[in-house]
Amino acid sequence: MELIYGVDFTSAPRQGKAIVCTEAWREADILHIKKFHRFTTLPSFIDFLERSPTCLAGVDFPLGQPRKLIENLQWGNTWAEYVDRVGQMTKQEFVEVLDRYRQNRSKGDREHLRHTDRLVGAISPMKVYGVPVGKMFFEGAPRMLKAGFNIMPCHPTDDLRTVIEVYPALVARFLIGRQSYKSDSKAKQDSLMQSARQKIIALWRSPIFQAKYGFVIDISPHLADECDRDPSGDTIDAVLAAIQAAWAGQQPNYGIPATCDRLEGWICNAL
Repeated sequence: MELIYGVDFTSAPRQGKAIVCTEAWREADILHIKKFHRFTTLPSFIDFLERSPTCLAGVDFPLGQPRKLIENLQWGNTWAEYVDRVGQMTKQEFVEVLDRYRQNRSKGDREHLRHTDRLVGAISPMKVYGVPVGKMFFEGAPRMLKAGFNIMPCHPTDDLRTVIEVYPALVARFLIGRQSYKSDSKAKQDSLMQSARQKIIALWRSPIFQAKYGFVIDISPHLADECDRDPSGDTIDAVLAAIQAAWAGQQPNYGIPATCDRLEGWICNAL
């Protein structure tokens, strides 16, 4: 049985802000949510994936950077080449490289988007301030490369651990529109967000959900309560990531088009 992991990632895991990983498995038209794993260090998370004999992991951070950036910086011709180069930098060096790159560029040309980012409405993987997805790339992608995982579509290998990029917000948008359901700021966490999380959880067994994703969710009251009561949204986002991974796992080539730019990568989602 192949395990399905949905990963809500952070570039600086710690007590109070862990990497949350949903462990699930698929049986016909049911996705069973088995447990949540929480990691307070990056090595412990990678070690967990490496100890899994076989799995499909959907991670919610950019596995790649825009082709325009890679070509302008002359970082290499393959994903493995430029990710290995980034992996030899310190985080501060990586941030400084992107800061210098942005300095003399016009306002609309400082942080590029990948083709897949434009399609789903994601922010630039170059962003290292605010929502620092660039730092997530820095901490995640080189570790994935070093571990030898089958990283689709950027770096296919014969490893039995497959990693794909997902975007949990798309599942939430499908279920409740643009309604806010989470915040890392305690001042912004309120009952309306909790009601939105409760609505998402309730819709996991609905006909509209099954028609979209091909299965319904089986989750215990205890685990559903963890999703409900986590105002940061990290726990529920880990489930949404698992949903996307499970959907991708039933598509040819994980739903990734043959024309995909393997230098940039692809967000696997049911659009």
